[in-house]
Amino acid sequence: MTPAVPPPPPPSSAAHRTPEEWQPVCRVAELEVERGATALVHGQAIAIFRTHDDQVYALGNHDPFAKASVLARGIVGTRGDTPFVASPMHKHAFDLRSGRCLDDRNVSVPSYDVRVVEGVVLVGQRKSDAA
Repeated sequence: MTPAVPPPPPPSSAAHRTPEEWQPVCRVAELEVERGATALVHGQAIAIFRTHDDQVYALGNHDPFAKASVLARGIVGTRGDTPFVASPMHKHAFDLRSGRCLDDRNVSVPSYDVRVVEGVVLVGQRKSDAA
């Protein structure tokens, strides 16, 4: 008797994710421009930001320097072409696209896939190249 071969694991890229992996959070119109909001997504505290050009980003809300969940209360801005949020505690800036700290390249926070469908912000899984 030959043992059963388990099925292969599902693909993990964003293009192959099931709809259940995209969690609706709010309507994009409810997000204040250049301000953060918090949400519990996939069991994680997420900071969600809408920038002046209507891009929406999601980062982990925990500031690794202050060891506090405060990034959603940070200051949103740009350095060159890089959108960032500066922590309200120690002012370290984090790239909204990747979660990388702009002041210390050895530090980053998780970043998450985001898409807007019919005006609703959906947050997906943690990006694989993020912290």
